Amino acid sequence: MPSAARLLPAGFVAPMLATLAKIPPSGADWAFEIKHDGFRMVCRRDGDRVRVWSRHGREWTDKVPSIVAAMLAMPTTSVTLDGEAVVCDPHTGVTDFEALRTALANRAGSPAAFLYAFDLLDLDGRDLRREPWQVRRETLTSLLRRSKRASLRLSEHLDGDGNAIFRHACKLGLEGIVSKRRDSAYRSGRSPHWLKIKNPASPAAKRIAEIEWS
Repeated sequence: MPSAARLLPAGFVAPMLATLAKIPPSGADWAFEIKHDGFRMVCRRDGDRVRVWSRHGREWTDKVPSIVAAMLAMPTTSVTLDGEAVVCDPHTGVTDFEALRTALANRAGSPAAFLYAFDLLDLDGRDLRREPWQVRRETLTSLLRRSKRASLRLSEHLDGDGNAIFRHACKLGLEGIVSKRRDSAYRSGRSPHWLKIKNPASPAAKRIAEIEWS
């Protein structure tokens, strides 16, 4: 029987995954991002073709037409983005996982889903995965600034006290934060250079608890 690796689609890059931690790390070597409550997606454009995959390589392209259109409008010929596809509550602006799941269950998908992009794997034929996170982040920020499409948004990062940032994220009811080493390369699979700290009171944590106890 063929291995799972052989079944992955051509061009797909397995994403880098954060390791679960109890508390955020400290120090200037780390940057902090909000952990958005959505579906992880790897978005690849080659010329006039765009493909969008889940973290396991499942095809989602037809379900996220706004993301596909935004990828095609980027000022580049080829690019791979890593990010989180979300739908936000129109009143609070907070990501709404159930609204996203409902939207993606629709046969035609939903234009409401957009991508919070947080990493750039390659650009115009240049593989950026060996570059430090800081370099990839600066290049991604510049690219999205020139793109100016609402369906592709930068997942902003914060500097400073990780514990304070985490407490604030919890007060807002967010899923948590992800801490990333500024000098880290992008490597597929679980990494100690990305750490996720989850808000135990968030809807995402409650969903996982329900699954574990069901």
